Amino acid sequence: MAGNSQRQGAIRKSKKGASTGTGGHIQRGIKGKGPTPPAEARKGHPAARRAAAADKRSTSSRTKSPRDNPAAELLVGRNPVAEALRAKIPATALYLAQGIEADERITEAIRLASNRNLALLEISRAEMDRRTNNIVHQGIALQVPPFAYTELRDVIATARDSGTAPLLVALDGVTDPRNLGAIIRSAVAFGAHGVIITERRSAGITPTAWRTSAGTAARLPVAQVTNLVRSLKECRDAGMFVVGLDADGTTQLDDLEMATEPLVLVVGSEGRGLSRLAGENCDVTLSIPMAPAAESLNASVAVAVTLSDIARRRRHA
Repeated sequence: MAGNSQRQGAIRKSKKGASTGTGGHIQRGIKGKGPTPPAEARKGHPAARRAAAADKRSTSSRTKSPRDNPAAELLVGRNPVAEALRAKIPATALYLAQGIEADERITEAIRLASNRNLALLEISRAEMDRRTNNIVHQGIALQVPPFAYTELRDVIATARDSGTAPLLVALDGVTDPRNLGAIIRSAVAFGAHGVIITERRSAGITPTAWRTSAGTAARLPVAQVTNLVRSLKECRDAGMFVVGLDADGTTQLDDLEMATEPLVLVVGSEGRGLSRLAGENCDVTLSIPMAPAAESLNASVAVAVTLSDIARRRRHA
């Protein structure tokens, strides 16, 4: 019927009977849509997903500030802060909550921070809670700058240029920052030239590690590597023997004949010990003789005992 707005197209007759046309829709549908857009602009294409991820990382790096993750760089608590300031660990500011009840530790912290010309900042308790992610802070926090790690090749070069047989300590999955800090402290005490840690599944130099090291982390280069096995091979290529601490080691500490040679001492995690790959890349696996009643030693204690014995042998060599 003339003027029928529902008409889809002309009626065509064929042997199969009458059929309604498309009204030109098919013809319009096959027209070109212009040049194909680049892969990065095509939704769902792998290249587009990669480009979006890269843009997100770039935006994140531009907008992220130290306040976005405040607890990562804040050492909190009256005793920890006072001890850290006594040890002269690097710091940039001392935060105090408004209305804090001062005691001898608070007084000492303020005095030590003032002597070092650190910024003294008084903030509300709510702001202190926010900055510390609501952990128990006792109204005081010390801001510690990010630790500056050293490239492994530079740690090796420092050890080789020291005038003594190189001695490094490598950590295979030590996740407790207190153990890391204690190991660094022992490494400095017994003449090691550097420490190697991994980026993943390992503690980093956090404020807790700083405090446990009693500030010695500032005096010893620490390398953070992506692959420990590859780093051990790099140490071996530099002329070092790789010695792994293992409760089931094939050699006892008393029988370590290579103690005076260039060494890298590898210590495993607090629970499982040396990983299989790290153990396979050791020249010697070393056990510490102990009384039958003792099953094992804490990782940091085991390192201290071993380094002490190595230092004694080197002094009398």
